[in-house]
Formats: sequence, C-alpha cells, structure tokens
Amino acid sequence: TMQSSGHRFRDVEHHPLLAENDSYDSSSSEADMAERVWFIRDGCGMVCAIMTWLLVVYADFVVTFVMLLPSKDFWYSVINGVLFNCLAVLALSSHLRTMLTDPGAVPKGNATKEYMDNLQLKPGEVIYKCPKCCSIKPERAHHCSICKRCIRKMDHHCPWVNNCVGEKNQRFFVLFTMYIALISAHALILCGFQFFSCVRGQWTECSDFSPPVTVILMIILFLEGFLFLTFTAVMFGTQIHSICNDETEIERLKSEKPTWERRLRWEGMKSVFGGQPSLLWINPFAGFRIRRLLLRAKKGGPEFSV
Repeated sequence: TMQSSGHRFRDVEHHPLLAENDSYDSSSSEADMAERVWFIRDGCGMVCAIMTWLLVVYADFVVTFVMLLPSKDFWYSVINGVLFNCLAVLALSSHLRTMLTDPGAVPKGNATKEYMDNLQLKPGEVIYKCPKCCSIKPERAHHCSICKRCIRKMDHHCPWVNNCVGEKNQRFFVLFTMYIALISAHALILCGFQFFSCVRGQWTECSDFSPPVTVILMIILFLEGFLFLTFTAVMFGTQIHSICNDETEIERLKSEKPTWERRLRWEGMKSVFGGQPSLLWINPFAGFRIRRLLLRAKKGGPEFSV
C-alpha cells in the first residue's frame, strides 16, 4: 500500500468517480492519444491476422475461379459472386476496424499527484492502481499482458485480430465473427452444389482446373469453411450472450460478483452497437473517416510501439 497526500492506492477496490467514460487528460501527450492509430506489435498476433486475410483471399479465389466463373449459369455466378465478395469485404473491414481501434485502453502512468488532485478525493479514500502499467484502473477494467495496458470492459485478447476486445471495439469484433460465419456457410453451400454438379456431369467441364486440382482445392475450402463456421458461430453466440447479460468473458470466468448495475438485455445491445436498431448496426464502415485515419497515421505515436 502506498500513501500520498492522504490518498491510498490499493489493488482491491475502485473509486466511484472512475466511471467507464472517464478519461485522463492531465498531459498533452496523453490527451492527444485518441488522435493516433492503435496497433499492437505482437508477433503472434500479426501472423494470425495475416493468416486470417490469406484464408479469406483463398476462399474467394476458389469460389470465384474454381466454382463460379466456369459455371454455365450466368445469373448463378453473378448473384453468388457478388454476395460472397460483399460478405468478404465486410468481414475484412470488420477485422481491420477491430484491430486498429483502441479497445478502451487506460492511459499509462496516470496515477500521478496531479491526476489525484483532479479527482478531488477525500483523505483516506481508496482507489485501485494497476502495479503493471501504473495507471488508476476504472471499474471493470483488466490488465492485458500482451497489450501492456489496462483495458476498459476487457472481454479477452484475440490473436486473430491482434488486439483486445473491449469497450470501444467489441461491436466490430461481433461483426467480424458474424460475417466470417456467413461467408463460411456460403462457401460450404457452394462446395456442395459444385460437387454434385461435377458428379452429374464431366469433371473436365465443371472447372477450368484439372479434376485432381479441383478436388484438392474444394476439400481444403470445405475444411476451412467448416472449421471457421464452427469457431466463429460459437464466438458470435458467446459475444451476444455476454452483451445481453452485461458481463465480459473475463468476469464470467472469474465468477466476479457484479458491483455495477447491469443493463437490461436490449440496453446492452444498444450500448455496444450504438443507438436504436438500424442497418448501421451491421455496417463496419459506420463512423469511419478516411481523412481522420490519414491524419492519425501521419502523426504516428506511442500506440505503434505498444
């Protein structure tokens, strides 16, 4: 326990003034943090993120060039091609926004006398200080050893998006799992139709590739689609359940008793996705500004070296 100016830091309690939407702005460098691109330099996470993109590109290649373009049914190819590619773009866009969005990081080293004075604490009041990143931890925040930061409403750290899933990017992660599940299901359906089409006709006519190559490509796509559909569908359901119960995965695993007032199920969904139900809920481009992104990338900042 450390005492300073009559205030006490402990690792067991939270101060009520540190609400979820509080921010630290006692220094210009930390106040400018929101204007910088968030990116985690984790080797494993970057490899997993690249693999995610390569797997989606592979699926798009097989669907487009092995199944749809050789098809004699023009409208079958056009409709399925447009649908699959649109879902793929939405999935990868959701992935990018999950990876490059600050999940709700608490500024490092904000447990200073200046910040304590701004809180106007009474002598003897107890607040929580993270010993790993020297920050005053808000309620429901947890420290991520990979991001090396305390994350507000941290659900978990996902290597596939090379980022934590937290208060500010959970919506994009939910969309990512949903769109990956949809394109996986679509790929499996197309594999089934293509297989029966080739069996009923001539294998040399149902694809521009040789029969052995066609079979190998379709088997790999089928296995990829099945595994990703199973994984992302379960993850999507888990995320929706957590949002409706206003409980993160960490809180559930630790069986933490809620010290906050839980939102109703519908209120939880509106809190994560923003506002009343609309098509914006499933749009990963909502709120995206190209000019702001370019300015952030130009400025750079400490987030590149997290």
